[in-house]
Amino acid sequence: MQVAADTNTSRPPIANGANRLMAKILIADDHAVLRKGLKQLLYENRSTYEIGEAGTGSETLDILRLAKWDLLILDINMPDRSGIDILRQVHASHPQTRVLILSGFPEKQYAVNVLRAGASGYLNKEMAPEELLVAVKTVLSGKRYVSATLAELLVTELDHDSDKPAHTQLSEREFQIFCKLAKGCTVSEMAAELCLSVKTISTYRSRVMEKMGFSSNADITSYALRNNIID
Repeated sequence: MQVAADTNTSRPPIANGANRLMAKILIADDHAVLRKGLKQLLYENRSTYEIGEAGTGSETLDILRLAKWDLLILDINMPDRSGIDILRQVHASHPQTRVLILSGFPEKQYAVNVLRAGASGYLNKEMAPEELLVAVKTVLSGKRYVSATLAELLVTELDHDSDKPAHTQLSEREFQIFCKLAKGCTVSEMAAELCLSVKTISTYRSRVMEKMGFSSNADITSYALRNNIID
């Protein structure tokens, strides 16, 4: 079961011929076996005419700069840079490319934040192959894909707002900084990587600390480990 919600109408559905969805899809994941399996599944479904592969975040962004892609299937845990960083850059620089996040982390850990950051859908890697095909079709048709598990989570959060995970209240940028702090990045390192001033990063860090009720970076790392946001 899935829930599809209308999203940005400035990006029309991808169509070819008699309303048949045809698309260029880029798969970004550091596991070659998984990429091969996804390619085979998508080709068998005959809904794509070109499928590309990327094994790192930098390679993903390089490929996107060279040509237009309709859909990016992105692993949130890339080896060289955060999937959140990649998503943010794709959303800003390649607005015509929809992004479907594929992750080994449960919906509770990341889904709300990545949807807020501009993703068109979120899938757990344990999903059935048929669910991936439904998600791809939904996103390419111009809608957002929300799994039954995530839909239930969102409804539960509305009913029990005080029980939702603390990190879901962070803004897109705050969550990006939160993830980097959890992994041990320094303020200077983040400033250089994100092309922001040290003062700006420090301000975001203070907001994260205040919203989550933490007093140190160790508190953030501990929380992230407990909630399976990092491993």
